[in-house]
Amino acid sequence: MEKCEPIIWRPSESLLHKSYAAKLMHKLNISSVPELWEWSVRDIGAFWDLIVKEIGLDWFKPYERVMDDSKGIENTQWFVGGKINIAHNCVDRHKASPQTALLWEAEDGSVRKISYLEFSVLVAQAANGLKKMGIGPGDSVAIIMPMVPEVVVQLFACFKVGAVAIPIFSGFGSDAIAYRLTQGSAKAIFLSDIAIRRGKQIEVKSVVDQACSQVTGLKGRIVFRRGNGRCAWDPKLDHWWHEYVLNQSDQCPSEVLESESHSLIIFTSGTTGKPKGTIHTHAGVLAQVGKEHRYAFNTDSTTRFFWFTDIGWMMGPWEMIGVTLFGGTLFLYEGAPDYPTPSKLWEMIERHQLTVLGISPTAIRLLMRYGDQEAQRFPMKSLQLLGSTGEPWDPESYLWFFKNVGKERCPIINISGGTEIMGCLLSPLPVQPLKPCSVGGPGLGIDADVFDENGQSVREGIGHLVCKKPIPSMTKGFLNDRHRYQETYFSRWQGIWYHGDWAHVDSDNFWFLHGRSDDTIKIAGKRVGPMEFEAALLDHPSVSEAAAIAVPDSLKGEQCVCFVVLKPGIEPNAALRKELKDQVMQILGKSLAPKEVKFTSLLPKTRSAKILRSLIKKIYLGESISDTASVENLDSIESIKNAS
Repeated sequence: MEKCEPIIWRPSESLLHKSYAAKLMHKLNISSVPELWEWSVRDIGAFWDLIVKEIGLDWFKPYERVMDDSKGIENTQWFVGGKINIAHNCVDRHKASPQTALLWEAEDGSVRKISYLEFSVLVAQAANGLKKMGIGPGDSVAIIMPMVPEVVVQLFACFKVGAVAIPIFSGFGSDAIAYRLTQGSAKAIFLSDIAIRRGKQIEVKSVVDQACSQVTGLKGRIVFRRGNGRCAWDPKLDHWWHEYVLNQSDQCPSEVLESESHSLIIFTSGTTGKPKGTIHTHAGVLAQVGKEHRYAFNTDSTTRFFWFTDIGWMMGPWEMIGVTLFGGTLFLYEGAPDYPTPSKLWEMIERHQLTVLGISPTAIRLLMRYGDQEAQRFPMKSLQLLGSTGEPWDPESYLWFFKNVGKERCPIINISGGTEIMGCLLSPLPVQPLKPCSVGGPGLGIDADVFDENGQSVREGIGHLVCKKPIPSMTKGFLNDRHRYQETYFSRWQGIWYHGDWAHVDSDNFWFLHGRSDDTIKIAGKRVGPMEFEAALLDHPSVSEAAAIAVPDSLKGEQCVCFVVLKPGIEPNAALRKELKDQVMQILGKSLAPKEVKFTSLLPKTRSAKILRSLIKKIYLGESISDTASVENLDSIESIKNAS
């Protein structure tokens, strides 16, 4: 169990000296992280009042009350009476900064740099383009773009005019895009003609055109030319970025907006039912994202920050807002981490002297397949902090990341939260020690707990992750479905946010996650998370990746079936299959032996590298899989079907 794990990292004196969390503790005369957290949740109104001042949010009009929770946690209003704008805080006030705002590299090595002055000009021009279309406060604008600098410009252009941005993954199919456009009542779209991944062109505009045939009410589409510009064209709707936007005025003041004005509609991945449109505000996003960047990642104007993500997932807007809020440099990469060479990611860290790298456990397991030597060839001395999110770690992958990338000197800030809160519930701070795979504990101002089935706080046992007090960035509900919002988060325990994750706090007060509660495998009354099976398999030297699913069983209720990707050069055979089954039994016990271990060449994943266990289960059970919009590697479907 995790409670037996040793502490593998402690903060150095230099990191303690420059850590913003340490400075906050000094200011408050607090000597420990547990004491700091207890102070932060004792009076959350006082905490957030201090934090928005400490991170320097700039208000057009100061708020009159920090919060109003008189109608319950699910209806809390924040920074009541205040007026603010994300674009003003992240773009306008930094335009005189000499810092590079956006630094971009493509798979072919092309590089672009955009200063804060250039950034502010582009945002103003894009905002004026929206205004010319008749887009204003409250209108929804979709962004369907690869990770090029213009995607950031477009996001802040929406914020500047008060439009609500709907980020959408550019690799989605037409039906998935149409659903999001329709649900969000999009009035305009920012898009590109193509995207590029692994050297291949993805026809973005043609797919968006198909989606738009199902959509009404569009006023226009602004198209960034990423390729040669040869694409179908509707002169009534379509405008080239370089012709339409770059000819607009470079002056555009940011709209003065209410604190609770909507800023973002971010859809969940849709891997468990229809995607949910989560609604976020200007002030709530700035407060939560700003707090996390400042105290968990030490973000400031000297930071060169890179999180391997996409605009369509929460971490895309999260990093764009957080880094620019503090005038840092945001690094963007359009492509795969191991293309065109296995060392592409490490080369970029060295070349651009990046200080923070965030990445998912699955992406690290992909890079591990090339061996230790690729990462070890690069000292990566500029790195100060590592980040991760998206899924629980297994110890082998976590320690590989820690040793080969962080060189045992960089802490892994392993955060966990979700689209629904535009941030994290759990997060280590760089002033506290770490154990392998730990998520530290509740973030500052987050009154998180672990409940048993009866709603009682539990320690040293797996339970349900919950939050007992409101957070500024908690979604204002699900788009067009208030009942589903209430049912999802507040129906299990009244007044308590039920997050849907299994969590565990060890005897040393380190927190760990064990996957989604809806992924739980229940074998003869025993409840086990799929990550425990997967971690047991990943301990074997032949295994590169693993996924565990629950399947019906007439005797035990459910059984576990495991799908395994072997490391290069390892051939599947009956002896290895038995060896893997025996290893799981040895680690988890004979009663939890897998029903089957099946070999496959690929596991289906989202663009953010989450393994789609629900899809694997449907394929195994022979159920319909008509919706594959979230699948980044569609060839994995056949691989699972043919698993042996």
